[in-house]
Amino acid sequence: MLLSERFPDMRTIVAVFLLLALWLAPAMAQQPKDDDRIYDQVRLKLVNHPDVKGGAIEVKVTDGVVTLIGKVRTDRGRQKAESLAHKVKGVKKVINEIQVTNL
Repeated sequence: MLLSERFPDMRTIVAVFLLLALWLAPAMAQQPKDDDRIYDQVRLKLVNHPDVKGGAIEVKVTDGVVTLIGKVRTDRGRQKAESLAHKVKGVKKVINEIQVTNL
């Protein structure tokens, strides 16, 4: 007696799991690429803006959440860094841990 005869629904179950895996795989593979793209774009915006340019800011991105860590000279620079990060497509949230200090 064949396995498929003993468990006639087994083929359906296996087919559903395969389809589910194929459907989820691209979404799961896309996340790191999106985070890398967000990281690159946030860094470019920060480096090219005069209010933030002189600051030492580290950028971390996890699942679209951007964390900014570092130091800038003015509160305006701190606020601008957060604003620039929010403008990048795909950013869900910005955690601003930037400190204002005399570098």
